[in-house]
Amino acid sequence: MGQRLIPLVAVGLVLALVGVGCPSKKKVGEGEGGIAGLGSEEGLAGAGSLERHGAGLAPGAEGPLKDIQFAFDSFELDEAARQALRENHDWLKDNAKAKVEIEGHCDERGTVEYNLALGAKRARAAKDYLATLGVSSDRLTTISYGEELPICRDHDDACWERNRRVHFVVLAE
Repeated sequence: MGQRLIPLVAVGLVLALVGVGCPSKKKVGEGEGGIAGLGSEEGLAGAGSLERHGAGLAPGAEGPLKDIQFAFDSFELDEAARQALRENHDWLKDNAKAKVEIEGHCDERGTVEYNLALGAKRARAAKDYLATLGVSSDRLTTISYGEELPICRDHDDACWERNRRVHFVVLAE
């Protein structure tokens, strides 16, 4: 009798796991009327670099806010970065309802853990500077992608320099 129940219990467990183990994922560009422009630039307005990458588009698309670059192994804001952040502040001041995701990126050198931490410090430095200029911190979120979403895949100094950045994404309202 007990041996007959084992297959039934196993099938029941599998069905239960299938039912609860596969939550539906929200697709990028999916709205109330269905998927609008999935994989297109229009459907990804307000999407972060990870969503763009998942849709087969290059991360780090141009937006109204300027990216800032960093020196190797640094999260210190130089004068060029501060100037770009002041210009970003002006845009944020003119667009008071906009919320922004600040993405920290690194080049491929260093461990994954180190680069995630460095990317987080870069994003945080940009957020803190914008906050000192008067941008409310509740409009700004940060995320680190470390080395995972490079905009350049060559293995040279010029490429690494491009990948050491903070990228700003205006989130959909």
